[in-house]
Amino acid sequence: MNMLLTVVDGQTSLPVAFIAVYVVGFIAAVGIGSLAWYNSKRPAGWENSKRPDFIPDITDKDKPES
Repeated sequence: MNMLLTVVDGQTSLPVAFIAVYVVGFIAAVGIGSLAWYNSKRPAGWENSKRPDFIPDITDKDKPES
């Protein structure tokens, strides 16, 4: 299989904007997924671990604070 960005006669096989959308989308998905994972219930073995300082605390408005 040829490389996706093989240059042929000065043109790439895929437009830069097309690739940029996928790169930005991947970075956004990883970032949002990380926030969701850190704010979810702790996985087995992580129950007592401290949450990183750079992760914002997201609270449920319907659930009373305890």
